[in-house]
Amino acid sequence: MIPGNPLEFAVTHVTPVTPVFTDLVRVETRLYNAVSARLRAEQGLGLGQFEFLEIVDRVPGCRVLDIAGELAITVGAVSKAVDRLVAAGWCERVAHPQDRRSSVLRLTPEGEERLAASRPVVESALLSLTSAVSPDDLARVASVLVTLRAALEAGSHGRPG
Repeated sequence: MIPGNPLEFAVTHVTPVTPVFTDLVRVETRLYNAVSARLRAEQGLGLGQFEFLEIVDRVPGCRVLDIAGELAITVGAVSKAVDRLVAAGWCERVAHPQDRRSSVLRLTPEGEERLAASRPVVESALLSLTSAVSPDDLARVASVLVTLRAALEAGSHGRPG
């Protein structure tokens, strides 16, 4: 409940799905903020930076466009965030081997070390923060979210622009 918001009831109880959406968004926000705070305290980077490093590490020949597509954010936002990773010395842009107008992203040795040190922090924080939910229930939630995400992505829903 938001104190002083007379429209909240109408906004949060429109359909039976609306409370699920509200809870999903609030859970995501709180988990994200808590994991990011712990990661920043222990490793000096936020969860957003961690996610970018993780994608660059996982996607062969990763480009800014790949990150934008995966995270459903604008190319401009990704480019600025990558610039900050480059300035921090964790990532570098290298000329694309087939398309000189484009660049490929890769982790620097320092970026690889930062990512490796951060993975257990993220995992530990998530395990701790979700410990109130049984592993079976988490597996069911994960299954539902995979299905919903696939449907949204297949329909190109929620893409910027």
